[in-house]
Amino acid sequence: MHNPIRYLYDYLHDRYGPQGWWPLFHAPGQKRQARGDDEPRYHHGDFSYPRTRLQRFEICLGAILTQNTSWRNVVDALRNLRRITYLQPKRIVDTPRSSLITAIVPARYYNQKSRYVCEFTHWFLRQKKQPTRDELLARIGVGNETADSMLLYAFTQPEFVVDAYTRRIAVFLGQVRDTARYDDIKQCFRERLKADVPVFQEYHALLVEHAKQYYVRKPWGENDPLREKFCRR
Repeated sequence: MHNPIRYLYDYLHDRYGPQGWWPLFHAPGQKRQARGDDEPRYHHGDFSYPRTRLQRFEICLGAILTQNTSWRNVVDALRNLRRITYLQPKRIVDTPRSSLITAIVPARYYNQKSRYVCEFTHWFLRQKKQPTRDELLARIGVGNETADSMLLYAFTQPEFVVDAYTRRIAVFLGQVRDTARYDDIKQCFRERLKADVPVFQEYHALLVEHAKQYYVRKPWGENDPLREKFCRR
């Protein structure tokens, strides 16, 4: 296989189709989800998002809240925040900390995440230009994965996001060692792909979708249909 990383992307895209990440509450004109009006919306095949500063902020909030929890829990927390602040940064900084904590409870680790949200929001309000990766990493509660998620989805910069699912798939399919660091895995994908924001966005989302099918329960990847293609000895 000449370029297994590109093959993997093409396979996943053919199988699952465009994912339309990052889902947004503040996305006028997009089709509502099945659960009703109080649900974030995906934008399949439309890479014009985010279009506003408010949408960029919402993505950054989601990137912080999704640490160590499921997206379903994040949606519940964002929905709570939306009801009391409409996800507007100025309203968030003016909201009592106790109210923020209560809203964030579904996303787990609510005390520390409320602190991360508050401090990030104060910083975001002062920002007048696009942040660098180092500037994001300097924010409390923002690590490699969170910073790259913000840059890729909120600020449309070609940073490849590596999450736990990406690691599991890449290790199982023999693309990286199980001891690989974040930057090693990121480089594995970057050096085999042209830097392209839509492709990087879709790739990350497709890996998550594939992992939900085959990499949630151990033994990871046991029934992955890609196993035969990648794991021949």
